[in-house]
Amino acid sequence: MKGNDEFGCLDNPITSEGKPPNPRTPSFGLQSPTTDGVLKPCKKSLVRYPSLVKSKALDIAIGNGYEVENRGAEFTPIIRSGAWADIGFRTRMEDVYLRIDDFTHDYGLKKCADVPNAFYGVFDGHGGKHAADFACYHLPRFIVEDQNFPEEIERVVASAFLQTDTAFAEACALDSALASGATALAALVLGRMLVVANVGDCRAVLCRRGKAIEMSRDHKPNCNRERKRIEALGGSVYDGYLNGQLNVARALGDWHIEGMKDANGGPLSAEPELMTADLTEEDEFIIIGCDGLWDVFRSQNAVDFARRRLQEHNDPAMCSKDLVDEALKRKSEDNLTVVVVCFQSNPPPNLVAPRARVRRSFSAEGLRELQSLLDGLGN
Repeated sequence: MKGNDEFGCLDNPITSEGKPPNPRTPSFGLQSPTTDGVLKPCKKSLVRYPSLVKSKALDIAIGNGYEVENRGAEFTPIIRSGAWADIGFRTRMEDVYLRIDDFTHDYGLKKCADVPNAFYGVFDGHGGKHAADFACYHLPRFIVEDQNFPEEIERVVASAFLQTDTAFAEACALDSALASGATALAALVLGRMLVVANVGDCRAVLCRRGKAIEMSRDHKPNCNRERKRIEALGGSVYDGYLNGQLNVARALGDWHIEGMKDANGGPLSAEPELMTADLTEEDEFIIIGCDGLWDVFRSQNAVDFARRRLQEHNDPAMCSKDLVDEALKRKSEDNLTVVVVCFQSNPPPNLVAPRARVRRSFSAEGLRELQSLLDGLGN
């Protein structure tokens, strides 16, 4: 599915023509599914706010980013991607994803046009999907419309998350029916640079020559780091839940829940955690998924599974579906959304473990016997 761009919000995002709504069309982002699967116009959750069109990165410090150790010579990724989503055993679908293999072209920018550039996002709504829809539509626009993009990419991406959260608060103030929240993960590829930003418990896992490299951390309230931050801001963690209500420590939206957020901050943070990596020839693909996948897959398990499937058919879209189908077999109880992005044109190679050198040694008794044999030959 190379070159196809997707906005996914249905159980099975593929349309009868084999291609979901294109983000370059005027209707992109202005539709949502009804219970019978028919698309209809959304309410204000996807209204674009004129006052927010021209954006500038907020003055924030990128103090929680991480860089993955890299080795190898210069490498130009060949980007291929696919995605799949399923309502699972839930009664409604609250996941949304975005898959854009040619990011700057689709958003009308000439910057980075001569190098690989792509944007992928998964948004897991709770209490409704308005926040997920809103973030899916606005987050990439806040990124590309920032005057410091792509030179200050990490600061721009972090700022875009916070701007999206603030803009959604304004939207909710105009229409209280939009009240909801969403976890979100965005992955950008610019040249050979991979940037992953995350709030909540969506996860991105890079496959580096068969080894799973986690490019995000799950933000759970009972994690020591998150618990300390929550308690320092007046919140509490009860039975693994933030203020006894949310099972994530970071999310977009949720402005309607008392004690979570206000103009001065709050225990529920929308600030993303960033990780970056310079891609090399050892980097094969990345799996991006909402927590429904990771409830039943460990990171290395998912990489091993996806790697075998890609070796069979080398199709990231089929691989995404394979992961979703397997998660359903494993009884995942949540909505399921998976995006697989390959960085090579060929399928992952078979890995042959190097044969260990066996050290052979003689026992003292063996040495004595050998010495006796040699002495006998000498006589």
